[in-house]
Amino acid sequence: MGFTDLLSDAGLTMLNSWLTTRSYITGYGPSQADVASFKGLKEAPSAAKYPHAYRWYKHMSSYQSEFSSLPGDPSKAYTTYGPEATSVTMNPKDAPKETEEEEEDEDLFGSDDEEEDPEAVKQREANLAAYKQKKAGKAKPAAKSIVILDVKPWDDETDMKELEANMRTIEMDGLTWGTSKLVPVGFGIKKLQVNLVVEDEKVSVDDLQAKIEEDEDHVQSTDVSAMQKL
Repeated sequence: MGFTDLLSDAGLTMLNSWLTTRSYITGYGPSQADVASFKGLKEAPSAAKYPHAYRWYKHMSSYQSEFSSLPGDPSKAYTTYGPEATSVTMNPKDAPKETEEEEEDEDLFGSDDEEEDPEAVKQREANLAAYKQKKAGKAKPAAKSIVILDVKPWDDETDMKELEANMRTIEMDGLTWGTSKLVPVGFGIKKLQVNLVVEDEKVSVDDLQAKIEEDEDHVQSTDVSAMQKL
């Protein structure tokens, strides 16, 4: 159904939720979807109430001079983007009732009214304990992703060595910094492109970008250039 509006609390909450795991409205780079959504806002969202929407709005502000050249269809309204459907809480009285047969099927361990053989109970508990112990010993390896992050300076006079040094002071459990290089972007300006590895359950890339962008003296914005599961 897309975004219904971007002015009410409900609309801003939907936008904030949509951007929780995304840097852009669609895809991995700025597009006309971001432009339409940006223009649908009357002002910057509250950083306290809608931190992800605020982070996106601040980032897109740096592209305003490039809005007309961004890829996508500029004729589409912001309502064509966003979640396809929203969940609606069902009133308990309208929920379908379980049949007597279904209730009996869910009684997997027998009725409390029936007496069980003590030896059978003891054996079942021993088997359950052994299963739990075996399962606990097989810890799954942490899921990781490799990320290529673009860090853009304000201009060609920005000290890129200081920018990188400040960035690498950021420490997060599950974050490993990798190699980096300077990539020309035009007019004598170079962006810092850095490789890093994150544990998916421990590190939010959005939170990491926000921490890097706190260095406002050096950093204009950050972009995820590529991201791949290991």
